Amino acid sequence: MTDDYPWEPPLAGTEAEQLLGALDRLRTTFRYKADGLGADGLTARLGVSTLTLGGLLKHLAAVEDYYSTTKLRGAPIGEPWESLGWTGDNDWEFASAAGDSPETLYALWDGAVDRARERMAAALAGGDLGRPVHAATGDGTHASLRRLLCDLLEEYGRHTGHADLLREAVDGRTGEDPPAGWRARSGSYRFP
Repeated sequence: MTDDYPWEPPLAGTEAEQLLGALDRLRTTFRYKADGLGADGLTARLGVSTLTLGGLLKHLAAVEDYYSTTKLRGAPIGEPWESLGWTGDNDWEFASAAGDSPETLYALWDGAVDRARERMAAALAGGDLGRPVHAATGDGTHASLRRLLCDLLEEYGRHTGHADLLREAVDGRTGEDPPAGWRARSGSYRFP
């Protein structure tokens, strides 16, 4: 990590630092791909796909809160989702995003990331990556915090690739990582 690239994971760190660093790098790359767009850019689609950057923002915001509440601790997803009518069905997030303003979508994602970071830090303070979380299989075998973080990394890896294609179609923005010194123009996203 440097001042110009604060999203870079440590070159050598603990397992938790590496996993959280890789997750924050993907979060930042995703946010860079979705940043600074108005309603037209956030609702743009490719071909027959219904996937949009706005839908991805709302979906990943819900994923952040769901993983860091329900899967981590067994708690309800809570606000703002309950007031928004969240159904637990991923189609709702993607479909309903078209009716949300860009400001709402950026605020949902930025807020969810902040909450998830705090909850994951508290979970790590209470034990190591091998500690069991609430999520379990039908036979009662609980996942570890390590598995939960790996699943979140996988979710971001898949959707950051989608965001890359969508953003390039909107205005030609390409690149694996944000440029040196990048800061979000919309919303309140901050680096860890």
